[in-house]
Amino acid sequence: MKLSSAEPSAARLTSSLRDIGYDFVSAVADLIDNSISAEATDVSVEIEFAGPDSVVYVVDNGSGLNARGMTEALRFGSRRSYQSGELGRYGLGLKTASLSQARSVTVVSKPADRKRPLWRTLDLDLIAEFDEWVLAENPRDHAVARSEEMLGTGTGTVVVWQNLDRVLPASGASGGWAKRRFEVLVDKTKRHLAMVFHRFLTGENNAPRITIRVNGDKVLPWDPFVRREPGTQQLPTQQFELESKSAVGAVELRRFILPGKKTFSSLDAFEDAAGPLNWNRQQGLYVYRENRLVQWGSWAGTRGIDEHTKLARASLDFGSDLDEVFNINVAKMRVSVPAQLKQMLDRPVSELCILADRVYRRHNSDTVDEDVHRVRILRAALQPRLVGPVGDELNARRQIGDAGAQLLARIPH
Repeated sequence: MKLSSAEPSAARLTSSLRDIGYDFVSAVADLIDNSISAEATDVSVEIEFAGPDSVVYVVDNGSGLNARGMTEALRFGSRRSYQSGELGRYGLGLKTASLSQARSVTVVSKPADRKRPLWRTLDLDLIAEFDEWVLAENPRDHAVARSEEMLGTGTGTVVVWQNLDRVLPASGASGGWAKRRFEVLVDKTKRHLAMVFHRFLTGENNAPRITIRVNGDKVLPWDPFVRREPGTQQLPTQQFELESKSAVGAVELRRFILPGKKTFSSLDAFEDAAGPLNWNRQQGLYVYRENRLVQWGSWAGTRGIDEHTKLARASLDFGSDLDEVFNINVAKMRVSVPAQLKQMLDRPVSELCILADRVYRRHNSDTVDEDVHRVRILRAALQPRLVGPVGDELNARRQIGDAGAQLLARIPH
C-alpha cells in the first residue's frame, strides 16, 4: 500500500481551532486543570489592563516542565498519555484555550532540576508567516521577566497570554470601555472559578486542595447546594453503573432541595445562592468529572426548566473512565448524558422536582396569603374611593400603585 502525506496547513488549522467553544472564563479554567494535574497547591490569575499591551498570567507552583514537556504542552494533540483520574483528555486544552483569547501564548516553567526557567512561545502570526508548526524561543522580554519573578525560587509554570485580540476591541483598546471590560472579566473569572473548582477549594470528596487567587483576591468556594444552610434538604443518594467500551464505571446522583427565600439565614445568603445564572437557570443537574464541574444550569434533556422547581439542584458524578459514554467536549464545558442514564435518572429526578415544587408553593402561598391580607385591609380603607367617581378611583390608584390596583382586581371581596 502506498502512503502519502496529508499534513494540514498549520496556519489554517490553528485559525480554525480558535473557535472551538471557549469564552474567557472557561479558557482560564482549562489552564487551571493543567495546574492541578501538575500537583499545584496555589494558582494565581493576573488579568492586567494596559491597552494594546494588556496581558494575562496564570501562575502555579506545580512540578514544572522540562524542555520536552514544554514542547508537548504546546503541541496540538500532545503525544503524552493521560492516566485515569486526570483532568486532561485530548491534549488540546492549553493551546486551544489560550489561542481562543490571544494570538500569542508563552509558557515559562521551572522544574526541580533547573536553576533558571525555560520558555517557549506559540505565536499565530509566526505560524501564519511560515505555515509550519513552529515554536519560538524569543528573547527575554518584560513578560518573561515578570513570570520569573512570579515563580520565585520554587518550581512551577506561568502561562502568558499576549496580543489579546479576542478580549480587546479592534479599535479603542486603550479606552474606557476596554478598561471596564477587563474589570468585568476579573469579577466573572472569580465567580466562575469559585463554582467550577469549589470542591478543590475545600478539598471535598477527596479532591486535592488548592488555593486560587484572581488579581490578588482569594477565590472563595461557591457551593451550588448551599449545604451550610439549615433549611437545605438532601434526599438519599442514588448510584448507577454504566458500561463503556473498556470499563464499567459508577455514576453517583446526590439530590438537594434548597430553602425558600424566607428560610435562608440571610438575604445576602439567598442572593449569593442564586449563582452566576440566577435562580431559574441555576436549577438542575451539576455534572462533575473527577470533581471538576463541567456542566450546570439545566436538566441535561431529562426535563425542562420550570419556575416551580428552581429550588431543585442535583450533582451527577462520573470519572474519566466514562468520558466516551458522556462524550465530553474539548473545552470540558459540555457533556451528553447517555440515553441509558436518562432513563435511570427519570424517577429520582422527578421525585426531587415534585418535592422542590411543594417547598416552592408552600413558601409562595405564605407570601400570597400575607399579600391578600394586606390588600383586603387596604380595600376596606379605600372602598369609598374605589366605588366613587372616576377622579376618586384615579386618586386611589395613585395611593396604592398600579401593581396594588391590579392585585386588588384579582382579590375577592
